[in-house]
This record gives sequence, C-alpha cells and structure tokens, in this order.
Amino acid sequence: MPRAKIEDLRLHYELEGLENGRVLVLSHSIGTTTEMWKRVAPKFAKHFRVLRYDTRGHGRSSVPDGPYAIADLGKDVLALLDALDARRCIFCGLSLGGMTGIWLGIHAPDRLEKLILANTAARIGTHESWNARVRAVQQGGMASIADAVMERWFTCDFRRDSPALVAPVRQMFLNTSQTGYVACCAAIRDADFTADLHAISIPTLVITGRDDPATPPGDGRFLAENISGARYVELKTAHLSPIEDPDGFSAAVRGFALEQEA
Repeated sequence: MPRAKIEDLRLHYELEGLENGRVLVLSHSIGTTTEMWKRVAPKFAKHFRVLRYDTRGHGRSSVPDGPYAIADLGKDVLALLDALDARRCIFCGLSLGGMTGIWLGIHAPDRLEKLILANTAARIGTHESWNARVRAVQQGGMASIADAVMERWFTCDFRRDSPALVAPVRQMFLNTSQTGYVACCAAIRDADFTADLHAISIPTLVITGRDDPATPPGDGRFLAENISGARYVELKTAHLSPIEDPDGFSAAVRGFALEQEA
C-alpha cells in the first residue's frame, strides 16, 4: 500500500499505466476514494502514467484535524508530485477534486500541462447548505445523509438499473471518516474562485453532467466561459460522471489530453 509522507501527513496513492508516460492525476469527489475512478482508470492506463490518490481525510490517507482549505489540498498534490519526482502532470479533478484543480491552475500553472475540471464549480453550494450538512453528519453520522447523496450523485435511471454499481459507492461514502468529511465540507464551503478564473491560462476542459443537481451545467458553462480558451463537454449523467458514463467520460478526457496543441 504505497503512501507518500508529506510532513505529518501520509497520502495513499496508486500508480499504474505506461512506465514512462505523461502523468495523469485523478482527484476524487468528497466522500469517495481512489475507487471512484475504477471504471475509467484502466482506459487511461493505456495512454498515461495514472496517479490516483486519496484526498486527506479520505480512504487510506491520514485524517488530520480540520477544517481544511482548498489550498491545503492543492499543496498536498504538489508535495505528492514532488515525492514521486513528477515535474508536471495533466490534472483531472471531480467536484472537490475539481476545486483543487482550479486552485492549482491559478497558483501552480507551471506544474500542469493541462487541466480537466469535471462536475465542479467556482463555488459549490452556500455557507448555509454546507453548515447544515456538517450538522447533520455530526449529529447522525454519514448514514444520515447517504441516501440524499446518492440521489445527487446518480440519476434515477442509473440507481434503478445499476444497483450493483451504486451499492459499493454508497458503502465507500459510509466508510468515509466523519472527521475528514466535515473538514472537507468546510474547504468547499469557504472556497470561491469566481473572481479568479481569468488567471487560469493552461489548456482546460470542463465536463458537466446534464442531470447533475450538485454542480449543474450552468456552473460548468460559467467555468468554460471565464477560463480563456476552455472547452466544454456535457454528458448525460448526474454528479459522478465517470461511474455513470465511463466511456463518454474517458473519451472526452483522453481526446483532450492526447491532442497536440497548435
């Protein structure tokens, strides 16, 4: 079980794919782990050196006391790249991972070749909604919101037709550290990149889900319109698009990442 030691933090990661390929970093949603990428990682491994990692507070990574900030999560990525002697990467983040990507695009563009922002936004939710979620988890645990989260993460049709795919994701959510989840809720609550998107100058792809209630298409279009030269792709999914449409998601990412810039 590889884990990189970063000061007092240990980050669990998985590295697979082309031995000398370009590094593609996959950063997951709040309440999941590296397993969120299970349906697309093998597709990417044919073309890239794929680096998946558990965000602090999640999976097999350390759970330091919170609250966290998106800057903390971005600096974790940079430290992990340094630990693995990876100078630059293609960064693909979803939801919380996408906000981490926005931070990297603004503050560490020299470390990124390209940026993929999936099912995310410059600002997600409101202070009130995140505080309410924190209270619910603190009072009732992860199980108290699990069903509502699954309804946001997957369309009704997918939940009905693919229970074998939804069940392990729900269990992944239930297994998430309450401390880590609450600390990352605070990171999302306090982040607002609305006024800073213009600072991102690296090639960027924005992916949204047509039926995503958490970060709806309007949020994705706002990103694409305010990041210079960004491209926009909309899939027929809810929030966890790489699980609901792995073929469409991987095709969009692969095509963008492999395309040679003029």
